[in-house]
Amino acid sequence: MLWITRSHVHVDRVACPWLITRFIDNETEFLFVPSSQIEQVSKETGAIPFDAPGVELGHHENRCSFESIILKYGLKEPGLLRLAKIVHSADVSEDIDKDPIARGLEAIASGYSLRFPEDEENLEHQFEVYDGLYAWCRLQAAAEKK
Repeated sequence: MLWITRSHVHVDRVACPWLITRFIDNETEFLFVPSSQIEQVSKETGAIPFDAPGVELGHHENRCSFESIILKYGLKEPGLLRLAKIVHSADVSEDIDKDPIARGLEAIASGYSLRFPEDEENLEHQFEVYDGLYAWCRLQAAAEKK
């Protein structure tokens, strides 16, 4: 599968590729283009657009793109749903204080963008952060079940 989003990745545009790679297609490829080119490049390449204005897998009904992808693909694992709450709060500025971890994730995303301005390299490094955070979310979800 080929996916496309806006260049200069940040919280949602890192979380979504992590989600896609880990839960939907581990051999996927991503294209990063200016927002104004998403529609054209998507039509030319057949890439699935996400986290861009007006696309199905974007922000809708108070969902961030990460949540829209979870909904579309029917992902229901409790740790992943916990992670979705963190990503939502970190990505949607008016909800930043709705999860205690959100400000930290947003700060990490900003720091990685400064260290790794190239989108592909940024993803490569930040996926480790999401792997660790997801492991913690799974632990939290299991503890809540008891």
